[in-house]
Amino acid sequence: MEPWVQYAVEYIRSWIEFQMRTTQQPGCITAIAHRGKVISEFAFGEANLATGEKLTPRHRFRIASHSKSFTAAGIMKLREQRKLRLDDPAGLYVKGLHPQVAQTTIAQLLSHSAGLTRDGADAGQFGDRRPYLSERELMAELRSAPAITPNTRFKYSNHGFGLLGLVIEAITREPYRGWIKREIVAAAGLRETEPDMPLLKPAAFARGHTLRLPVGRRLVVPGDNPTNAMASATGFASTAADVARFFAQLAPNARRSLLSAASRREMTRKQWRNPHSTLEGYYGLGTMSGTHAGWDWFGHNGAFQGYISRTCVIPACELSVTCLPMPPTVWPCSGSMASCISCVPSKAAARRHAGFATGTGAGGARSARSTWPAGNRVLAATSQLLNPFMDAAEIEVTGRNTGQIVLASGFHSHGQAVRRVRNKRGAVSDIWLAGSNLKREGALAAEIARRYAPRRRRRPKASS
Repeated sequence: MEPWVQYAVEYIRSWIEFQMRTTQQPGCITAIAHRGKVISEFAFGEANLATGEKLTPRHRFRIASHSKSFTAAGIMKLREQRKLRLDDPAGLYVKGLHPQVAQTTIAQLLSHSAGLTRDGADAGQFGDRRPYLSERELMAELRSAPAITPNTRFKYSNHGFGLLGLVIEAITREPYRGWIKREIVAAAGLRETEPDMPLLKPAAFARGHTLRLPVGRRLVVPGDNPTNAMASATGFASTAADVARFFAQLAPNARRSLLSAASRREMTRKQWRNPHSTLEGYYGLGTMSGTHAGWDWFGHNGAFQGYISRTCVIPACELSVTCLPMPPTVWPCSGSMASCISCVPSKAAARRHAGFATGTGAGGARSARSTWPAGNRVLAATSQLLNPFMDAAEIEVTGRNTGQIVLASGFHSHGQAVRRVRNKRGAVSDIWLAGSNLKREGALAAEIARRYAPRRRRRPKASS
């Protein structure tokens, strides 16, 4: 493993562990693949709060809309076999659709530009209020007209990917689950992935969990319900390692893949911009994409009752990161980890300044900070942020224990000095970022307790 990758992985692991303790999430599994091979996977927390079962990297999660990328890969494989074209209308393969739905193309369904309803008249299946749609129920809803005019904007649709599952069945004359498992999952070398529940082999399965509110405590979500005709949109269960492996194969520059480079370029190309969104993002054919700090990325997110899943691939770094935390809530995941990785662009210089780094969690009473090598400089990260390197100050190392803040926002200490303090044993005990004193987590905890913890009053001595 190259040194710069090693430092990025070490930071991600320590940062996720810090986030777990800070947010008190039930559990999280993360996997990182470099050049198609998993180089790190780690799990924190529990697979089931009710039983106390420890979470391991071998536990399967419901990965929800990651399923769409598997379905898209199946469609692209059929295209490579000349069994369909992307501009074919869906009605060429599936009969009984509304005339306008029948005219929508395979490409429009893959890119969520067909204008179809997102989840139909009742999306209760995503809250465990009803079972997922059967094929008969899905077809009944597909007999209604599109919600908006096709090919006018990006409009996410689980029903559209349900229809793509029916297209695959019509062309292959096989059930979706069996064909996709053989032609995509197995072909990609994945051994811990199932297109839907139940798991066909005895395997460890992580249960989902609710948020603390509104009940006031976390409850366990079984998470083992089949998704029926919606498996092609949301049914898959997998490990973080398998998901990272699979998405690594979708990169146009992947060294090994079940698809041609042309198909991968088409899948990951920015086809439709997500409108009316604060963060700029795009959708391709079964993949999400964007740019961060000058780095192009692609991947997908997923949300299932009690679960959330996110994957980000940075082709230029040949890295794929999958994060499976629970429950579904705002939490740093693969995109945040990709931000960490993108802050280590100079692969040769990271080792030089590694000794100037501290672990995640050092800081003051107001915030947790950490310093980490990034190319020719050291970055001062804010560990509790969803993106710890957002507006991070850059430190130029000038000596064994000295440095200078050479780049920082106007609200921080641009141009000021940095120094390290060592104890009698020579170990670093403090780092001064300008006037801010950062201490190791244990020392900081003791200092805060001394300052703020309630003090016991001395009882007056009894009079004789």
